[in-house]
Amino acid sequence: MIRVNTETADIKAIQQIVTTVERTQRDKDVEGFLALFHPDALWTTGHGKVLIGFDSTAEFTRTVLPAAGSVGEVTYEVVRTRFLRPDVAAVKVRQAYRAPGDGSLTGPSRKALAPPPHPPRSWAP
Repeated sequence: MIRVNTETADIKAIQQIVTTVERTQRDKDVEGFLALFHPDALWTTGHGKVLIGFDSTAEFTRTVLPAAGSVGEVTYEVVRTRFLRPDVAAVKVRQAYRAPGDGSLTGPSRKALAPPPHPPRSWAP
């Protein structure tokens, strides 16, 4: 019997979610972005506003994402993942604003700490 390191698989799933967050924000895909969130999720915006729960995240996202400027892009990097329980992880993500063309940093680089949108073992890659 082959045993899979579930923590490693969960970390890969978390990275895929972060990559999807980056893509949906770049594409201004509001519903794709919101589909990633659990009803109890916590999200810290790029400007430091803390949104608790799906409803507040959805209201903010539906207002802000479609109107977001397109000067450069935002990238996200998983900095640290800590499993609080087998089904709960806290994920620290570095958000960086990059200039079009050369990709140099143009704005503040932030780190957001938020629980994942869904328990890791329920994520589908």
